Amino acid sequence: MNVELVIENWVKSNSRLLDLGCGDGSILRSLQKSKSVFGLGIEIDSKKIKSCLEKGIDVIEQNIDNGLSNFLDNSFDVVLVSQTIQVLKNPRLALEEITRIGHESFVIIPNFGHWWSRLTVLLRGKMPVTHSLPDQWYNTPNIHLCTLSDFESLCEELGILIKDKKTLNSKGSTKWYLSVWPNLLGNSVIYRISK
Repeated sequence: MNVELVIENWVKSNSRLLDLGCGDGSILRSLQKSKSVFGLGIEIDSKKIKSCLEKGIDVIEQNIDNGLSNFLDNSFDVVLVSQTIQVLKNPRLALEEITRIGHESFVIIPNFGHWWSRLTVLLRGKMPVTHSLPDQWYNTPNIHLCTLSDFESLCEELGILIKDKKTLNSKGSTKWYLSVWPNLLGNSVIYRISK
């Protein structure tokens, strides 16, 4: 099962969905087709915005780091944040806003605690380059690298309930063995959270 299937299984038909950092709109478009969601994307990159518009995706150009005060409390059934939280200046504030806006939220993060990342730092003394962390240290958009344990601790501190999580391997699939030591074996994780 890959990320899109996990999200599709979690999203109810006809939901109102806000996709923060929606990229080219592929996930949102897929959910519109399969689940008839009312979707709205938020994106900062003009090329990705153009791609969304070409797909017929409603998108707003907005920098998430400047806040989300233009959205009312519980104005969406689901807020999706895929591979975006770690590139924000203030992930803590973003999590508070995400859970304020959506009845529930799906957050996908890369795992810096993955065994290959740990081994690369230990043996090579260099920042890792992996499937979920594909850039070199000097050109990465990621400014807040975290492990699954770090993310879960922040959720606990903020009173955010982790309703479900799916640990993914480097190919974006869930496998039974990933649940044994998710912080060590998981390349990335998708969380289902709410306040």
